[in-house]
Amino acid sequence: MFFRLFTYSLIAGLSLGLINLVQASASARSIDKQDIQIFINEMAREHKFKRNDLQELLDKARIHQSILDAISRPAEAKPWYKYRTIFLNQSRIQGGVKFWNDNALILKRASQRYGVPAEIMVAIIGVETRYGRHKGSFPVIDSLATLAFAYPPRSEFFKSELKEFLLMTREEKIDPLKQMGSYAGAMGMPQFISSSFRNYAVDFDDDGFRDLWNNPADAIGSVANYFKRHGWKKGQPVVAPVKTRGKKFRQLVGKELKPAWTYPKLKKLGIIFNKTYPKDLKGTLLELDSGTKHPEYWVGWQNFYVISRYNHSAHYSMAVYQLAQEIRKQR
Repeated sequence: MFFRLFTYSLIAGLSLGLINLVQASASARSIDKQDIQIFINEMAREHKFKRNDLQELLDKARIHQSILDAISRPAEAKPWYKYRTIFLNQSRIQGGVKFWNDNALILKRASQRYGVPAEIMVAIIGVETRYGRHKGSFPVIDSLATLAFAYPPRSEFFKSELKEFLLMTREEKIDPLKQMGSYAGAMGMPQFISSSFRNYAVDFDDDGFRDLWNNPADAIGSVANYFKRHGWKKGQPVVAPVKTRGKKFRQLVGKELKPAWTYPKLKKLGIIFNKTYPKDLKGTLLELDSGTKHPEYWVGWQNFYVISRYNHSAHYSMAVYQLAQEIRKQR
């Protein structure tokens, strides 16, 4: 099934394919040649993989300099006023309206089962892959091997995801060499990483397969299940536009996305709301670069935090929310 390596001593180091295809970069040169063998030994010991088969699989993986370049310049690093234009445009909004219309019954069923609004599910898939049109052009095995063994800042995380990917493909009985995804190894219409696939993907049409690449029902159900499992609160707000007064509110800026302050506490610290919220509702203050001297201020509630579990960025969560509102409005 896989190509044989020349000697076991070569197996004990970096796989032949990886040696030949490593690009001349500082990250790539820092690879420890025993790292892959340690990984293989762990997979064999802990999960009963055959060492030779796993080594031959990794021999076909490639290191891509373009992946190393891409992970060093994520879109979320852009200021908010530039980031939002990537997603808040008429093409993506109208694409969302069409996707909703095409999958209205599935979205309704998922919303009823999991409590997540249809527009949020649509917007996630719209932000991630333009409703399934751009699911990624890298072999997932290449993406994860590159980041696990040639990107030291996140190597432990991506080794873990490579492990999850190998377990996933074994469990789902799919070829690990044929799965395509993003530069970071995210897969399918909703761009689940391997651990998310194993934990949250669902067979929403009961056909016996969890197909996030080509089956909108499974993609929609899986996004809804992901949000439900991460604490989505049906009927609760996502964010609130606010104004500020005084200086006390500054102590709230730049804190983590997890909501920590009650509505009365936020008001006491100088946050001005345009409506009343329950006293036990907790939020966090968001300061977003508007491109002017006056930032945008929002309070993110629990459901905003849940969106951020998909991508730990306030910019990402806000883009999903605002795209969702525009899609609902234009539908």
